[in-house]
Amino acid sequence: MSHDLTAHARQARTPARDRGALTLLAALTEAGAPRHLVGSAACTADPELHTGPDAFDEEPAEERAAREQVAREVCAECPVRVSCLFYALDARPEAGVWAGLTAEEIAAMTAPEGADSVSPLEVA
Repeated sequence: MSHDLTAHARQARTPARDRGALTLLAALTEAGAPRHLVGSAACTADPELHTGPDAFDEEPAEERAAREQVAREVCAECPVRVSCLFYALDARPEAGVWAGLTAEEIAAMTAPEGADSVSPLEVA
């Protein structure tokens, strides 16, 4: 229990932008993402762009759409985009923008056959 309190206190002292970076890097490293994704990914420059605000901040739909569009543009120029896409298809993240796709788009792509799905070419 004290470990949870310590982690919560540390998070409370961490600025929102840094929490976004820590969340993204933790997702990449804890889930077994290749090291070159962590070190070379364009999203590490502004992780909150890809992860969105923390769970305590509500993001209006228009702001989310605008943020995700900018994240897609960053992903389009990323040197590890293809590796990131393979990772996202395998890991099936619950949030964020991965290789230019939202978690919802990735979920649709990995849905069982016969379900409506989005082609990566339709999204790009």
